[in-house]
Amino acid sequence: MIDQNQTQKSAAKNCFAIFLIAGKAVGVTQPLAIVLHERLMPGSQLVNRLQDLNYRVLAADSAETLATSVKLETPLLVFVDLKAPGDILEIIAQIKADTTTAHVPIIAFAPDTELPLTEAAKNSGANLAVADSAVANHLPQLIDQALLVE
Repeated sequence: MIDQNQTQKSAAKNCFAIFLIAGKAVGVTQPLAIVLHERLMPGSQLVNRLQDLNYRVLAADSAETLATSVKLETPLLVFVDLKAPGDILEIIAQIKADTTTAHVPIIAFAPDTELPLTEAAKNSGANLAVADSAVANHLPQLIDQALLVE
């Protein structure tokens, strides 16, 4: 004789499996964040924290390719290490000047000792420009603030 309780558990597992397959079939995806970082810390920490927050993370190859990546990938957020090589401030300005990417929030970060650099990033168009310690300690709040509609 078949145990009715076992049959119900099996049916529930099958329904859950179908839900998972259907969810993938209809394109349930994680939000995308593009990260440009040069320094291992806080860069790798940031990537790990974003993944913990259920973001799909794409690492930009360089400052020169960042604007193109933002245009092609249409991320929800962009994170930029202000100490990465290249003219980071000009790239931020380019992203914000392009009507197809101007809406993408940019969170720029720099060492705690480089606060004038964060001010320059704000002047270039970054939505938020903060010290590394703020990214490490307040990432969810920074994301919420960056995603607020102005």
